[in-house]
Amino acid sequence: MNPITQDLYRFVVDNFLFGQADGRLSDETSFLEAGIIDSTGVLELIAFLGERFGIQILDEEIVPENLDSLRRLTFFVERKLAAKPGEAQACR
Repeated sequence: MNPITQDLYRFVVDNFLFGQADGRLSDETSFLEAGIIDSTGVLELIAFLGERFGIQILDEEIVPENLDSLRRLTFFVERKLAAKPGEAQACR
């Protein structure tokens, strides 16, 4: 598991699964379909991404294609960091 995925996994488990993944969370698990994250949780997730990785998320980027699984989140964060190389180094 790459470092970004590890950070995201730990955040989701700690904040939405109360520290107990119980095998419910794979890279492909849909947060919405599995009932892991609701609309308020999405806002918490966005705040975490901004704080932890120093990225700004635009309103039009708040879609399931970017935020609805560990895999999608990892790719999204990697793309955002790659778009700002100077900030990517500072966030690691």
